[in-house]
Amino acid sequence: MSLWEYANPTRFMQTSGKLLPVVTVLSLACLIVGLIWGFFFTPDDFRQGSTVKIIYLHVPSALMAINTWLMMLVTSLIWLIRRHHVSALAAKAAAPVGIAMTVIALVTGAIWGQPMWGTYWAWDPRLTSFLILFLFYLGYMALWAAIENPDTAADLTSVLCLVGSVFALLSRYAVNFWNQGLHQGASLSLDKEEHVADVFYFPLLVSIAGFVLLFLALVLLRTRTEIRNRRAGALISRERLG
Repeated sequence: MSLWEYANPTRFMQTSGKLLPVVTVLSLACLIVGLIWGFFFTPDDFRQGSTVKIIYLHVPSALMAINTWLMMLVTSLIWLIRRHHVSALAAKAAAPVGIAMTVIALVTGAIWGQPMWGTYWAWDPRLTSFLILFLFYLGYMALWAAIENPDTAADLTSVLCLVGSVFALLSRYAVNFWNQGLHQGASLSLDKEEHVADVFYFPLLVSIAGFVLLFLALVLLRTRTEIRNRRAGALISRERLG
């Protein structure tokens, strides 16, 4: 079975309808377990105290803010190359989810940063690139809303997505590119010596899994809504012409 079969709206609606309840239940289970485990059953950090527990919201939301844009990049490229409408609608559906994740990451980062750095905001490379990514999300959604023709909107937003991907990558690797800045290094690493202690690490992994599954559930739900809206619009146009 070819992966491109799922670019067919009917096929996508059938498959996503079966997946959505399963993914939703799994996301809620992981979020409940991960957040309760992290907030109530892990110790305070010897330097950061209880504020370290913001990690269970901040790190997963920051990862999803970046990876949502990268998912939009892939689906936008599929649209530009293969002209599959489901891919364009999936990118459009993911944008509000991505901007919500970005806001959560910025707000929790500010709350975490104030006791650690003495300020809610600093023009740190990673923070600045994240703010620019937020503005790209706003621009992407505004561009979709401003253009009436859906194919033209998909074309222009796909190009914008290509440009914004630079800042998505900068948000991920800014700490590696620039040594200066207040933001700490990555909390997760393949190197066991670098990532957070295991007592924080394992509940963090569960929380991340919950955010990933939540993202998938929301994108499936919103993409299904976009397909229905597109079908409804086509029927209305046909009736007017008739």
